[in-house]
Amino acid sequence: MVIAVLLSSINGFAQIKNAKTETVKIYGNCGMCKTTIEKAGNLKKVANVEWNKDTKMATLTYDSDKTNQDEILKRIALAGYDSEKFLAPDDVYAKLPGCCQYDRALKPTAKTKEAGMDMSKEHSNHNQTEMAASGNKASQNQSQLKPLFDNYFSVKDAMIKSDAANVSAKATELAASIKAVDMNKLSAEEHTVWMKVMQDLASNVESISKSKDIAKQREAFATLSGSIYKLAKVSKQDVPVYYQHCPMYNGGKGANWLSKENAIKNPYYGSQMLSCGSTVETIK
Repeated sequence: MVIAVLLSSINGFAQIKNAKTETVKIYGNCGMCKTTIEKAGNLKKVANVEWNKDTKMATLTYDSDKTNQDEILKRIALAGYDSEKFLAPDDVYAKLPGCCQYDRALKPTAKTKEAGMDMSKEHSNHNQTEMAASGNKASQNQSQLKPLFDNYFSVKDAMIKSDAANVSAKATELAASIKAVDMNKLSAEEHTVWMKVMQDLASNVESISKSKDIAKQREAFATLSGSIYKLAKVSKQDVPVYYQHCPMYNGGKGANWLSKENAIKNPYYGSQMLSCGSTVETIK
């Protein structure tokens, strides 16, 4: 059995090209934790995780051209397990079975909700005064997501003009702003939502940027808008943002988008049905 396991592991590594191996500490308790951690971190032919419940150490082997340590640890954090870089959202940790609820040694000592969800490593670099103040600095929090919102609106505007090439170019800029977000500087609510939507954000933006077909770009944009909406709801805005709905798109199922203007300019149909839709919510 041991030989079979070893051979299986070796075969798994062999399928990973440009393999890079690193060791990191991930907190957990038991065999059930091991199963969850490894399942969350593993990605076929891209990443393999092996976690030791006694030492709490995980060996990460991954294709360095396709992923990185941070992406693996983010997935594991979303499954409920803390590492020295990323803390699991409180609500996800709370849903772990009792035997899996490990001692959260990296949990910030501050008791406020805002401090509780920030990244522990970043907190260790700031004194308590700075930590208390950071939760109230709306401008700092906004600065992390404002470029993302601005680039989203640029993608939307290009779609209104049905300009697939420009949509692709603006989506590339949006992708860059996603990568530039420093999660350590997000508020607690922003961080929680960001951890939940960042993979879908990146995936849909990549689909838009790589496509030259406006119809396919719009399909991905509809899903992307759902993630952007969730972020907008927890991020303080300088100006009102309008959540708008087109009832005709996708065979009558409808689709939503966000705009800085209350006037309807439909990104799903452009000039064909420019004013089709309505504002369903104003986010301030």
